[in-house]
Amino acid sequence: MLTAKLEAFARSLTPSARRQRAVRRRIAREHLRGDGIEIGALHLPLRTPRRARVRYVDRMGVDGLREHYPELADEPLVEVDVIDDGERLDSLASASQDFVIANHFIEHCEDPLGTIGSHLRVLRPGGVLYLAVPDRRHTFDRDRPVTTLEHVVRDHRDGGAASRAGHYLEWARAVERLPDDLAPAAAQRLDESDYSIHFHVWEPDPFLEMLGYGRSELGLALEVQALQRNGHEFIVVLRRAPDEPPTGIGHRQRDG
Repeated sequence: MLTAKLEAFARSLTPSARRQRAVRRRIAREHLRGDGIEIGALHLPLRTPRRARVRYVDRMGVDGLREHYPELADEPLVEVDVIDDGERLDSLASASQDFVIANHFIEHCEDPLGTIGSHLRVLRPGGVLYLAVPDRRHTFDRDRPVTTLEHVVRDHRDGGAASRAGHYLEWARAVERLPDDLAPAAAQRLDESDYSIHFHVWEPDPFLEMLGYGRSELGLALEVQALQRNGHEFIVVLRRAPDEPPTGIGHRQRDG
């Protein structure tokens, strides 16, 4: 265990890791201020500037998170201030936040368009949505196909119900690298435990295509302020258009 912790600490000190954290902090300094939330921070909260006051949102408290993510047993987790579904944020009032941070979160969402709509809803006019998104080409998702716009639109229409089982099966085969005779059972176990996998995977251009569709076809009140490639991820900064009402496209109810 000590060796694993030392290896993880050594990786965190590599020049590339330091550069990536520095890019995140620089973009945060440029765009974040006021009162906001970070969703799903776990053991890696974003370092924000002093003028930004953060509350942490997750779908369960720390004890529940440790049970759900045993691989984080030795990591310090942030205290959860608000227990809520980060894809919906039903407990937060519309236009109540100056910023929303959701790093390495959108890929876990079964309805990404609905999630972005929920995040924009809680932002005040001019508020900022700060996203760090894994770049499929540089992560364990490299062998999975890029999520297409058509797929995302279909998942928005039915809440991801039709593709959920397929996502888990693809994960078992491409990420866990299980053979065909073992993958279906593993996928079923993940589904039954509601384990949070990467349901969708992107590169920068397809992600921007999805945002463009959301704005033009769904009326999402967003403006793209920045896109920065950052090692294994890319950072996207969106601003809620100040002259448009908060969006409320919502999520479709998933069957079952």
